[in-house]
Amino acid sequence: MKLHEYQTKGIFADHGIPVPKGHVAETPEEAERIARELGKPVAVKAQVLVGGRGKAGGIKLAKTPEEARQVAQAILSMTIKGLPVRKVLVEEAADIAQELYLGITNDRKAKRPVVMASSEGGVDIEEVARRSPEKIARTHIDPLLGLQAYQLRNLALAIGLPREHWRAFIAFGQALARVYQKYDATLVEINPLVVTQDGRMIALDAKMVVDDNALFRHPDLEQMRDIEAEDPVEMEARKYGLSYIKLEGNIGCMVNGAGLAMATMDIIKLFGGEPANFLDIGGGASAEKVAHAMRLILSDPNVKAVLINIFGGITRGDEVAKGILKAMEMVKPEVPMVVRLVGTRAEEGLKLLAEAQMETASTLTEAAQKAVALASGG
Repeated sequence: MKLHEYQTKGIFADHGIPVPKGHVAETPEEAERIARELGKPVAVKAQVLVGGRGKAGGIKLAKTPEEARQVAQAILSMTIKGLPVRKVLVEEAADIAQELYLGITNDRKAKRPVVMASSEGGVDIEEVARRSPEKIARTHIDPLLGLQAYQLRNLALAIGLPREHWRAFIAFGQALARVYQKYDATLVEINPLVVTQDGRMIALDAKMVVDDNALFRHPDLEQMRDIEAEDPVEMEARKYGLSYIKLEGNIGCMVNGAGLAMATMDIIKLFGGEPANFLDIGGGASAEKVAHAMRLILSDPNVKAVLINIFGGITRGDEVAKGILKAMEMVKPEVPMVVRLVGTRAEEGLKLLAEAQMETASTLTEAAQKAVALASGG
């Protein structure tokens, strides 16, 4: 779950991370009032859960309250990458001397969090990694010891931060690590972390992504979820305990198990096709759950064929087959389907599918080749 900038800054401020003074506005008049209360030039920033808002014109400076109202009116009428702007953050503008990057995320290979810092703040870290990877310094956090001050000093030295700012940088890093751990985050990021002309260090922007699987521990964060900014199909999937991610291809995939789902998508690409989604129905999927999964897949108009790949262990093949047939009755799909079904009660499931004259395959290779051919009109 992604949090808006203003929400993240509220959490950061509660944990001792300096952020600019400001408030959220939903109308131009509110933006003018906030700017007047601050009594300084302000930045008016669109609150949308996508990147690139600055390039899209979603961040503007205003020298007067009247100008803040005009700027807010323009930004609140924008749509950025398909998302309408409904709120703006109005905060004090900073007199910037230097822009840095500081973030923490998961390093799956190392099996521990990694802290990243760069002197190239204000730019997408992915762009820095592509263009100048040597400008990103990294250190891992030992889950037993936590983030140590010496590690942050080493990062400060590596990115060329002047020594007089090391104490503040260490405080930022340790506070960020506390937030990361406390809220079960998968990413906390300050970009840019700025040094002002008068020598202060401020989190000028803030980003935070929380692990959905940990939200039961954070009901306060669950209430912050911006429903309008999320994919309605992915939200529907969560309701039924399904893991669904929409992709750009035209072959729908329904698989039990994340590893098998990845392998299924890989083999589709191997034979020249493109998967339309990642969908893991999990173990022990009931007929009703399979039917919901099928509805989700077929709600994508780009889907031209569906590949169902079930390796039955906990999941029973006959239950999956009943779910597929139930879904077909409910949705009445007009796209062809290929089913590969092996494992527990697979024979009973394949018999049900054969009686319904559905296309089946005995191996994943055969299933992928058939699905690719069907999606291309073969």
